Amino acid sequence: MRGLLLLMLLAIAGSLAAAPRVVSLAPSLTEIVVELQAGDLLVGVLDAGERPAALAQVPSVGRYGQLDLERLLSLKPDLILLWPASVPPAQRAQLERLGIPLYSAEPHDLDSLIAQIALVGERLGRAQQGQRQAAMLRMRLDALRQRYHREQPLRVFYQVWDKPLYTVGGGQIISDALKVCGARNLFDDLKLPAPQVGIESVLQRDPQVIVAGDEAQLKAWARWPAVSAVRDRRLLVVPDKGLERPSGQMIEATAKLCEVLARVPGSS
Repeated sequence: MRGLLLLMLLAIAGSLAAAPRVVSLAPSLTEIVVELQAGDLLVGVLDAGERPAALAQVPSVGRYGQLDLERLLSLKPDLILLWPASVPPAQRAQLERLGIPLYSAEPHDLDSLIAQIALVGERLGRAQQGQRQAAMLRMRLDALRQRYHREQPLRVFYQVWDKPLYTVGGGQIISDALKVCGARNLFDDLKLPAPQVGIESVLQRDPQVIVAGDEAQLKAWARWPAVSAVRDRRLLVVPDKGLERPSGQMIEATAKLCEVLARVPGSS
């Protein structure tokens, strides 16, 4: 009888200690899991762009905005990591009704992102790793703020797309990255995540720098004399695409942006 009781207790302890089966529904959250050295817990991911090489064999549960709910349920997850915009509202409501633990994250600034990394570590059973990672990132972020602070912030237009012309609103985490670099998002007064704007409205706000994803997106600005005269110094390409993925690597991507903006003539 005592032997049977011991076996039952061991079985219960084993089930409690079992690693969670995790499905990530956002590339940024997937990246955070990998950064926390917990990629082995992922049993499914939502695809959107290139995956980390270590996750090449992890099953897909759909693409951004197109969740395969039946496939997700077949993987029997213990935890779902969710970025609110990654799945349609109706499917988000379905997920909430399933009773599967759900962690939803949408940080609007870098401090919140770092806190989120520690919380994800806790949910994964990797609390110490999450706390260590968060502490290192916090130190790095504080150092960037001190190094690149400006009394008069640099006015920056951050171009998301050119046809039509889109930027980021003030509540987006990229706005905070600009602030860390001693700059200000030219449209930080807009509340929409990705507002559409016109070239004339950009020029009226008199940007000191225009930043875009690649050279091709900057071509249209060459037609405007006020911009083309300082093209090489004031039209800049985003130095690291990780700036648009809110995971731990975004802190170093922000550091690269700061370095580029610091070289703008008259910006110091």
